[in-house]
Amino acid sequence: MTVFLTPGDKPMSYRQAIKRGLRHFNSEKAQWVRETGIVMADPDYMAWAAQWLTDNQQNEQINLFNHGLANYRKALTRLVQYEVSVGRDEVTEQLETGEFDEATGDPITETVIVVSAVEALDATVEQNIIDEATGEVTGTETVPNPLIVADEAERAAAQVVIDNTPASVKGFG
Repeated sequence: MTVFLTPGDKPMSYRQAIKRGLRHFNSEKAQWVRETGIVMADPDYMAWAAQWLTDNQQNEQINLFNHGLANYRKALTRLVQYEVSVGRDEVTEQLETGEFDEATGDPITETVIVVSAVEALDATVEQNIIDEATGEVTGTETVPNPLIVADEAERAAAQVVIDNTPASVKGFG
């Protein structure tokens, strides 16, 4: 059997999959040539070649699945990042220092910042207005913050990927 891909593998490019498939094909075909001489007339060889075509279609489907899985995971990773228009709160934890309070015997703890806070970006920014003829700044205008616009576009694209991902990919461990 010449199925060499499994669901969850790193996806291969089309060219990589073809090259790997041909290596498998040629190595197995060499065995047939050694054992049966001219293989085209051998019914066992013909059955093997037909199975190869079936297996190759299965490899292609698995590779497409793996591409979908990689894209799905990338989209999920993008959506769990904080929104730049909202910011992020600081997260702290109490960790034991390994020392104990002599009076009570309780462990001494200290507060450690696990995730630092990030301030929300301003919704709008001032942008210079440049005269095209002279190249001089003639004033300013208020525009939506380009970082927020880009963040929202990336989040929307990630959500489209998630929405269009088949259930079989979403349910993969």
